[in-house]
Amino acid sequence: MVYRRHEQPGCGGCFLLLLLLVFLSGGAPLLFEFLGMLVFVILFLLLIGVAGFWAFTFYIRRQISAYEKSQTETHNTFVYLLVNILVKIAQVDGKVSREEVKTIRHFFQYNLRYSQNQLYWIKELIKEALVSTESLDALLQDFRQKFAYEPRLILLELIYQVLYTNEEVSQAELQLAVNIGNYLGISAYDQRSIAAKYQVRFRTAAQAEEVAEEKYYAILGLAPGAGFSEIKAAYRKLSMQYHPDKVGHLGEEFKKVAEEKMKEINSAYEFLKKKQGQ
Repeated sequence: MVYRRHEQPGCGGCFLLLLLLVFLSGGAPLLFEFLGMLVFVILFLLLIGVAGFWAFTFYIRRQISAYEKSQTETHNTFVYLLVNILVKIAQVDGKVSREEVKTIRHFFQYNLRYSQNQLYWIKELIKEALVSTESLDALLQDFRQKFAYEPRLILLELIYQVLYTNEEVSQAELQLAVNIGNYLGISAYDQRSIAAKYQVRFRTAAQAEEVAEEKYYAILGLAPGAGFSEIKAAYRKLSMQYHPDKVGHLGEEFKKVAEEKMKEINSAYEFLKKKQGQ
């Protein structure tokens, strides 16, 4: 048997005593007047709450509309499709948990450094995506038709970033990312380059040191042991694909994603160049 504390009594009886006191002191007219005033106060507070909620919703919608108008149609379409694709990926198991929605929001907040107004927009897009009946295949087909190869690389990069914000990434999720890359027409070479840095995330420091060289080869889309001529050719190819100017039309946040990717490519190239004594 477990001991349970006795809770403090509620004050429902206090209200009845108050009504009785009003009735005894002023009779039925005063009681009805008191009850009428009480109903008026409750209705007044309820109306204030409704008005406040409407005003806040109106403010949010105006902020979202203003932000959308300040961006290009290409940027808005890219983000719209990105959010819908991420939600569809989360829905693969038949449901979307609160944690999965939170992960997508946090991705835009912390990885892409979105402001509060931008986050209002993302929240609205997520709500719409959750009830959308459009399939993942249809969204990917739309994306493939509207965007060239370089934006597709950025999309796949972002998908991997979101997947790896979780503590564990299932094999099914990784296979889905590969399938999306294949559907978008991204070469195995480029897919390997994108996935490489994430696949060593959960290894120990000692393990990471052991596979550092392998990781740098993978970032350049190469197998370990590739010669310097291959390294140089891969570096030039990726530098062209991830040049920030190639995705500048998508928006500043995605231009920064390309810049970060370029830093990784440069680091891998410099490491392997030095390793091979060049």
